[in-house]
Amino acid sequence: MMRSNLFKCSVLAGLLALGVSTAMAAPAAPVKRAVELPPSADLAYDLNAQQKSIGLKGDALITWRAGDGKYDVNVEARVQLLGKLNEYRSQGAVDAYGLAPDTFTEKRYRKDATTTTFVRDENVISFSGAKLPYVMKGGEQDRASVTWQLASVARAAGEAKFKPGSEWTFIVAGRRDAEPWTFKVIKQEKIRTGMGELDTIHVKREPRDSRGDSVEVWLAPGQEWYPVKIRFEDERDTIDQTVKSITRK
Repeated sequence: MMRSNLFKCSVLAGLLALGVSTAMAAPAAPVKRAVELPPSADLAYDLNAQQKSIGLKGDALITWRAGDGKYDVNVEARVQLLGKLNEYRSQGAVDAYGLAPDTFTEKRYRKDATTTTFVRDENVISFSGAKLPYVMKGGEQDRASVTWQLASVARAAGEAKFKPGSEWTFIVAGRRDAEPWTFKVIKQEKIRTGMGELDTIHVKREPRDSRGDSVEVWLAPGQEWYPVKIRFEDERDTIDQTVKSITRK
């Protein structure tokens, strides 16, 4: 049971929770915001998973590339004894809304890979894990790209606008569907990392109901607004990813 719960959590070892919206539902009106993409980099993290009283340690690596109107983000997480838990990747372009994914692929431990495709000439998102597509209005993200879209929006807004109490909503596609994710800026916070103490802005996505999962991200303005810490939590498990090195590319 512990492994099953850990595998569920690890889907977000870079980031993220499962979506539960209805395919083909009418999305909310899209919001265009200024974006400023962080420079390309490799971010290595210490990973700590807690399932009740059982703790597991591992590593995660996010490779982020941006340039020439395109982006590519790849996330890989490993835990001691079990090896690679998951790998997922988002690739696409940059448009008036910011990151514009073309494909999102996810490979979980002992599971077949799934692909989410943003079919822009038809304005739909198709899912290998579901029959019905989702109608796009603009600005939709996937579970790998959303953290970097958030960082890009925050980087453009600056601390004057990206301040405690402000909320930032994105439509996020997963393996089977898409739903709104609202991130609320909590506070400015100093955190300890493998790179020393960093000044960050703590952002949290609250679950939509009691069965949902929360996602927390700590963005570091002094480090190009990179996500230097990510936390995933549900009623049983917690996974913390804390940066230990950033290599600019």
